[in-house]
Amino acid sequence: MKKILVVLLFTSVLLAGLVSCKKDSGTIKIGVAGAHSGDLASYGLPTVKAAELVAEMYNANGGVLGKQIELVIEDDVCKPEVATNTAAKLVGEGVVAVVGHICSGATKAALGIYKDEELITISPSATNPPLTKSGDYPNFFRTIAPDDAQAQVEVDFVADVLDLKKVAIIHDKGDYGKGFATFCQDMLNDKGGIEIVMFEGIQVGAVDYSAIINKLGASGADGVIFGGYHPEASKLISQMKKKKIDIPFLSEDGVKDDTFIKVAAEFAEGVYATGPVDTTSNPMAIKAAEDHVAKYGEEPGAFFLNAYAATVALLNAIEKAGSTDFDDISAAMKSEYVETPLGKISFDKAGDAIGVGFAVYQVQNGAFVELK
Repeated sequence: MKKILVVLLFTSVLLAGLVSCKKDSGTIKIGVAGAHSGDLASYGLPTVKAAELVAEMYNANGGVLGKQIELVIEDDVCKPEVATNTAAKLVGEGVVAVVGHICSGATKAALGIYKDEELITISPSATNPPLTKSGDYPNFFRTIAPDDAQAQVEVDFVADVLDLKKVAIIHDKGDYGKGFATFCQDMLNDKGGIEIVMFEGIQVGAVDYSAIINKLGASGADGVIFGGYHPEASKLISQMKKKKIDIPFLSEDGVKDDTFIKVAAEFAEGVYATGPVDTTSNPMAIKAAEDHVAKYGEEPGAFFLNAYAATVALLNAIEKAGSTDFDDISAAMKSEYVETPLGKISFDKAGDAIGVGFAVYQVQNGAFVELK
């Protein structure tokens, strides 16, 4: 028995030593989490590339706090049930902070784990307002404006520019899609003079949306707002056009992606979507895009600049704090301004970025164009 106890004690000491070595590996580990495979990979992979470019830039200049940046990349497929496992893996790898997640539902699922471990988490794309405004996640930051701000831009465009009178609202029942749709519904009601003739959820992944399209056609709507992601949006708009329902189709940054245009093809023409204000003329954004083309041989994808800004803001905060401690990084994030491809930004007490916003885009000649 005594021999067994000695062996167990030796094993415990050895494991403790391994964990200690893991945490003091000589690098600063940053997690990068998001959809890196599946239908929504076009949203997540640009964040990986942005983080890689920023890490390379910092490492070439000596790293941060005298250490090199090491990225730990994990795929959550934008699914909440996978995101919790992804978060646990990153915690196990000893990361000091996380860039991600991408989808709001997955982000929410992972945040509790990061909160318990006191890990700063910064997303380039998770726009669900309660992630910051509920006060439940003091560890969460984002470099994109929340959905209530995005919905307000969309609703103002619907009422003041398109002058629609009867609006149908369709959503994917998810945290992000239904949340955005509900904001639009409430804001349209507040505006007055616009009738919401339909508010319906759809089944994600369905092949045929004929039932909802037929209901839309019979509703008398002169425009439709969709809350959700591009796979469903491309099916909806294609089936609408095939049934000769030719009314304005509006959505959000879950649809404003070149993949939507590729999948919907000619049916994408004329579609409206809100998205982050175009900052591609910013000198830092130009350099980031050039570096992306040089390294990967292609133009950057959705949320690339937001992810680049998120990684820069995080590493800047660690550098300014002189520490990887949660409280120190958090304080630096909220007190320091930093130059990014989105402009000079900081973060408010809730974790929302100061100095970012949304604009309306339209597909014109096969590309999203910002409407001034």
